[in-house]
Amino acid sequence: MKGVILAAGEGMRLRPLTRTRPKPMLPIGNRPLLEHILEAAREAGLDEFVFVVGHKRERIQDYFGNGDDWNIDIEYAVQQTQLGTGHALLQVESHLDGAFLALNGDRIVAPHAISAILDEQQATDGHVIAVRRHETPQKYGVVDFSQRTVQSIDEKPPAHAISSDYINAGIYGLTEDVFGDLRATETDGELAITTALCESDAHLRAVPYDGLWLDVSHYWNVLTVNSQMLDQHPAEQRTRETATINEGAVIAGQSALGTDSRLRPGAVVHAGSSLGDNVEIGTNAVIANTVMLSDASVGDGAILHDSIVGENTTVGPNVTIEGGETKMVVNGDVYEGVRLGAVIGDNCSVGGGVTIEPGTVLGNHVTVESGCTVRGRIEHGAVVQRG
Repeated sequence: MKGVILAAGEGMRLRPLTRTRPKPMLPIGNRPLLEHILEAAREAGLDEFVFVVGHKRERIQDYFGNGDDWNIDIEYAVQQTQLGTGHALLQVESHLDGAFLALNGDRIVAPHAISAILDEQQATDGHVIAVRRHETPQKYGVVDFSQRTVQSIDEKPPAHAISSDYINAGIYGLTEDVFGDLRATETDGELAITTALCESDAHLRAVPYDGLWLDVSHYWNVLTVNSQMLDQHPAEQRTRETATINEGAVIAGQSALGTDSRLRPGAVVHAGSSLGDNVEIGTNAVIANTVMLSDASVGDGAILHDSIVGENTTVGPNVTIEGGETKMVVNGDVYEGVRLGAVIGDNCSVGGGVTIEPGTVLGNHVTVESGCTVRGRIEHGAVVQRG
């Protein structure tokens, strides 16, 4: 059986991080999110895959190639325009012969969840979907089922209309019949897999699952998922031996250090932090619960909490990002109490002595001059000056 991983989306809610890379290539423990998903599927017994790619697809194809580095076979199907998960799935029809497994490319799950879907699909020879309880089901596809038979899947219903606390976990065991179901489904906008499955005459079986399930939809998810994966997999620190760590520097708790990363005297890296390749942390700088992408640097005495720093970005000396809980508004939705210091895009320059308030988002190629206080959203290419 082949595995299909849906990895074509951009992830608009994660801009500016996804302007130059697809969402599945965001780093988690210094490895792409997609790699964690692939390895779980491989551990579950799959060794042939089709990746559906689209936005900035060369980043995925260059990294994974034909799969030889993982001892698997990878093919690619291209979704030129992102028109929903169902539309994405239609692109793989010519690559498949028989039943297959499908996974969302932005959710990390445990291998045993994939194995359970494979076993159920083979036993029933029908369509199967993993479901799990969630504390905020209205943010996902709410699944109503009885005696393992799915009655309905309602995408992001209003809270007062929720009929179940089970959601679609994004793991599907499907037969080739799904392609006919998809083509027969009428839609005015994006075509979802779940719409076709629910409108089909075929029964859809639910498989409850309560194990590892990590969703990366928002900035703060990158930080929480990164931290959880570091806690669960200390081997994520495997590149530390290639780093240069001054004897006066301190690494406290689980963290990941990339190739040729450098910690200067007195630098402190706290738990939950991942430093990409060729990242430099200055003298007496403090990094906590922060993800830094490759070629970024932090100046002497800077303090960064709960933040994401893009590729080739320079954060000057004595910059302060205090982090902590804040309120974020994303596409009109309000999220209270999320833990986020700042998101700084690629190729930014933040001058010395800058203060960045919690929840701030800097677009790519932003310049912040020394001594400024920054808050809110700063657009791509902007220059922030004092006064």
